Amino acid sequence: MNVKPLADRVIIRPLDPEQKTAGGIIIPDAAKEKPQKGEVVAVGPGKIADNGQKIEMSVKNGDKVLYGKYSGTEVSIEGTDYLIMKESDILAIF
Repeated sequence: MNVKPLADRVIIRPLDPEQKTAGGIIIPDAAKEKPQKGEVVAVGPGKIADNGQKIEMSVKNGDKVLYGKYSGTEVSIEGTDYLIMKESDILAIF
């Protein structure tokens, strides 16, 4: 991918949602929720604080992350759907 996010933004490829429930019931496409898990595919250089100091990013390429249900901006790059969001919208790394 030749897209580089700016400042404290990251590009995330959403992971596929679960196809079955724990009890084995298959979930139809219309009932599936938006995924909240994804893999980081690109990371910006970091944010510049008010005092001019650079704040390093806590996530890196390849990290699996949890993010808010309606976080980020959906984009399609080379036929693949991605989310671009600020690092602060990421809730956890797993």
